Amino acid sequence: MLQSCTSAVKRATHNLNHSLLRNHSSAPSTQTELVKKSLRELLRETAQPVAVVTSTLPDHEAESLQRSYSSSSVQSQKQVPSIFHGATLSSFTSIALDPHPLVAFSLRVPSRMALALNAHAVEHMHRTQTQISPHMIINILSAAQPNIARLFSRSDLHPFPFADSKVQWMLSADGLPVIKGALGALSCTVVGRSLPLSDTRWMYSSMEGWEAEVEQVEGVSGLASELFIARVLRVEDVQEPEGQLENDELRTLPLLYHQRQYTTVGEIPNP
Repeated sequence: MLQSCTSAVKRATHNLNHSLLRNHSSAPSTQTELVKKSLRELLRETAQPVAVVTSTLPDHEAESLQRSYSSSSVQSQKQVPSIFHGATLSSFTSIALDPHPLVAFSLRVPSRMALALNAHAVEHMHRTQTQISPHMIINILSAAQPNIARLFSRSDLHPFPFADSKVQWMLSADGLPVIKGALGALSCTVVGRSLPLSDTRWMYSSMEGWEAEVEQVEGVSGLASELFIARVLRVEDVQEPEGQLENDELRTLPLLYHQRQYTTVGEIPNP
């Protein structure tokens, strides 16, 4: 009798989850679109910190990128920096300090950075707890670096950002690129694979059974962005950039994104 009741509960739970999954995978309602529009307008009035995440590309990605731009006249200068990649973050926040310092950010997909970080996450799963090491740097940009934010936001125009003479960078103790002149830099490791933000079914079922649930639900749309949660292992000492800044005060102020433009807590003077 107990086994029969348990089976019935499991079937009921599965059916409930399946129903919830269908509801959450349906096309956005008019009300949802209104909420998104209102939220977007509100967030434009708030200032968001700007950061650039940097990491190493998997070997096959680096080789593919090299082949894609093999006709470049400056290719010989880009052999080493091509293993590094970076992406400007449209969202970045601290989410916890205890028991571990955690930060979170999202990335649009598909992207080389998302592929790289997920590849590192898979590698991290096979390490022991004593082998945890950083595999990315989150560079929190200063108000003097809006050009850096623009550079790393367009990988189609700048496939080799670290080969650009405008980007001054150094290597961390773990061999990861730290952008000079940044307000701060965090050496981090992702705590697991990324989570889809355009499909929240992972909230209603175990991750082990999530793929099976996806196959059962019709009308699943492609993923648009993914959430990464990372553990901060070290705060890096950031070197000053070479050369004199036009306004040294900007070096100590945060770069913010507000009303579709870069700003800071004060006015950024025109060049």
